[in-house]
Amino acid sequence: MAFPSAPSALWSVSLLTVLFAAAVHSNIIYDDDPLQPVTSDEMVSVGGTVTLTCRVPESDNSSLQWSNTAQQTLYFGEKRALRDNRIQLHRSTPTELSITIADVQLSDEGEYTCSIFTMPVRTARATVTVLGVPGKPQILGFENPVPEGGKVTLTCTSAGSKPPARLRWFRDDQELEGRPDVVESVPDNPTYNVSSELTLDVSRDDDNALITCAVDHPSLAPGDKRNVYTLRVLYSPNVEILPESDLPREGEKFYLQCKGNGNPEPTSYTWEKKDGELPPLAKADGAFLRFEMLNKSDNGVYLCHADNGIGNSQGEYKLLVQDIQQSIYPFTSEDAAGNITDPTAMSTSSGVDHAVIGGVVAVIVFILLCLLIVLGRYLIRHKGTYLTHEAKGSDDAPDADTAIINAEGGHSGAEDKKEYFI
Repeated sequence: MAFPSAPSALWSVSLLTVLFAAAVHSNIIYDDDPLQPVTSDEMVSVGGTVTLTCRVPESDNSSLQWSNTAQQTLYFGEKRALRDNRIQLHRSTPTELSITIADVQLSDEGEYTCSIFTMPVRTARATVTVLGVPGKPQILGFENPVPEGGKVTLTCTSAGSKPPARLRWFRDDQELEGRPDVVESVPDNPTYNVSSELTLDVSRDDDNALITCAVDHPSLAPGDKRNVYTLRVLYSPNVEILPESDLPREGEKFYLQCKGNGNPEPTSYTWEKKDGELPPLAKADGAFLRFEMLNKSDNGVYLCHADNGIGNSQGEYKLLVQDIQQSIYPFTSEDAAGNITDPTAMSTSSGVDHAVIGGVVAVIVFILLCLLIVLGRYLIRHKGTYLTHEAKGSDDAPDADTAIINAEGGHSGAEDKKEYFI
């Protein structure tokens, strides 16, 4: 039946409480009752908002009521009965009564009752579970870097969870197995503190690895609360020698650099030449070995020792100085027999042809030189004879004409004189 209106809210709440108590004690259960209210259990995190809904399949104009865990009436139909601003009316119809509770606290957990005041009174209960939200995890054990080959034990803690949270460990994206969680209840509080330990055998590969402790809890979405720390590992340097260029050439400046990859970085470098002393023109300058002028005598294996206080390691480099010609044509090829050849060298047949041509040219030059010598001697002798004949009889002649007339043969001999010109 419909509940009569009352002159005051207090009178209504008292009367309803009495009727509700009587209905409960009657302990009458109806199956397939169209007036039986229906509710559902709810789960909410601390600080959240929960909605409680009560419905009946049919309406006979009777009012619905929500009561809290202490059986205090919260709402009777559209009328507020308890002055708590966190509780608000969400919906009120003849077949439904819905209310919301905001800023839920752990004390709000429990059974809430929906009642319809018919004869007899019908009720339904909804259990509200309040989740205690765990705090952000804290990681301890990263106070100092860990030497390579040592062990490190990390502890992750999270407080305020309800039910107890689960802690999970990760190295980068790989999940690690830690010790079982230790759960401790908080005095005078329904929440729990949870802790977990992880022990690692560290190597140099673990340096700068990201170690994560994540909280797994129904009140959180995956990855909501986690803490990430960077693991620092101390290890001896891994030494590598880097040349200034891949083609060191004779007569040029050159240097080698000693690269020590360690944690911490190396602070001391020592250079030496394997099976000998450093060249006079090579100067060690910390991580550098500088050559003022390369020489073939600088060839050999050079060693660099790097020390970072954790350990000492060495690297080596084989220096092979190239001469200028070799540096211009540094590449070679292999013939069909597998012999290494210089691409700038001429083939064997080409060398023979050039030798024959050179011999022929030399013979021709020699013959021409001989002909020039013979011709020169002939011209010199012929010119001398001609001059001698003209001069004969000139010693006793008073003038030039007489000297010509008195010359041997005179005019009569002139016809026999012949000149040859070549």
